[in-house]
Amino acid sequence: MPKIFLAALGVIVLAGCSAGPTPVPVPSPAPEVAAACTQLMQAMPAKVLDRTKRKTSPESPLTTAYGDPPIEVTCGVAPPAGMAEAQSLCFQVNGVGWFAKQVKHGYIFTTIGRQLYLEMAVPSKYSPEANALIDVADAIHKHDKLVTPCI
Repeated sequence: MPKIFLAALGVIVLAGCSAGPTPVPVPSPAPEVAAACTQLMQAMPAKVLDRTKRKTSPESPLTTAYGDPPIEVTCGVAPPAGMAEAQSLCFQVNGVGWFAKQVKHGYIFTTIGRQLYLEMAVPSKYSPEANALIDVADAIHKHDKLVTPCI
């Protein structure tokens, strides 16, 4: 009987260690934006900050996540409030312009000057949070047309 108990305990411990799908809100962009975002999200790297991709809930071609706590990536979002007034706060990482908003547990970064608005929520655990933006820059360059450079 102790062996069965230990085996059951092992299954419970393993189940507790595996990260299931992370809840990420799904935006409702126009169909042409959704189609372009789907291509961009398919081009996202397998890892961000050495954290592997994980599933999101609900499943959507517009979202993905990495690691635990999750770095959440969403394409097709609306521009964040305050971004228009904060153009001077645009900063570039590997040639991609970003707007940064500090939140309670990290930062939310949104692309600036591109055809699509891509948002990355990066928890404080990954400080400096902006390092996560390096890993997604190539996919953005290839699949999100530059409209206005970040100045």
